[in-house]
Amino acid sequence: MSIFTPTNQIRLTNVAVVRMKKGGKRFEIACYKNKVMSWRSGAEKDLDEVLQTHSVFVNVSKGQMAKKDDLVKAFGTGDQTEICKQILSKGELQVSDKERQSQLETMFRDIATIVAEKCVNPDTRRPYTVSLIERAMKDIHYSVKPNKSSKQQALEVIRQLKETMEIQRAHMRLRLAVPAKEAKRLREKLKPLLQVVESEEFDEELEMVVLVDPGCFREIDELIRCETKGRGSLEVLSLKDVEEGDEKL
Repeated sequence: MSIFTPTNQIRLTNVAVVRMKKGGKRFEIACYKNKVMSWRSGAEKDLDEVLQTHSVFVNVSKGQMAKKDDLVKAFGTGDQTEICKQILSKGELQVSDKERQSQLETMFRDIATIVAEKCVNPDTRRPYTVSLIERAMKDIHYSVKPNKSSKQQALEVIRQLKETMEIQRAHMRLRLAVPAKEAKRLREKLKPLLQVVESEEFDEELEMVVLVDPGCFREIDELIRCETKGRGSLEVLSLKDVEEGDEKL
């Protein structure tokens, strides 16, 4: 959808409209698609990345700007940026049914991905796949809440899934050993994937005991196998429970 604003001839494309009714009048702001939810979840903090223009409209598609008197009467201020923030956080995002369905499906998969990254099967001490978590979410008829972040909902999903399947929110405690020749290079590559290094010994080989998110296990396993050409080793020692207060998702 392309929109012309006759007053200044700025062409607004790829528009997401957020609407709010206040003081008996309708006010709208023009945002970039996919950015409204990012702002509301806290992922996007730069207002200029969200708003196409710091102007308040009565009708974005017709380019009709709101009158300053109406803004002051409804919001108690004429500061359009501040009003935009209010509409952005409390207004209603206007999307088509198709777009809404697409957003819900994306969010559903995001939630499943977070759960798969953070949880294990306590019997096998291995992570679940994203597709298996998605199936489990469908089995419990989980409904996505678009006004809540994926991370918040992942915590709720974990709680609900515990009633129907063996699932545990935990870090995996791993022992990994790599030949001295590859140790330095490999350690740098592993660093971003490790939550905690509990111990580290370096002699003829580098041996580490570490805590990792379950979702990183496969990547670490592959990294060690490929970089050491099968000469390294990786062993799951135990699981360490992650209580909700210990670590935010």
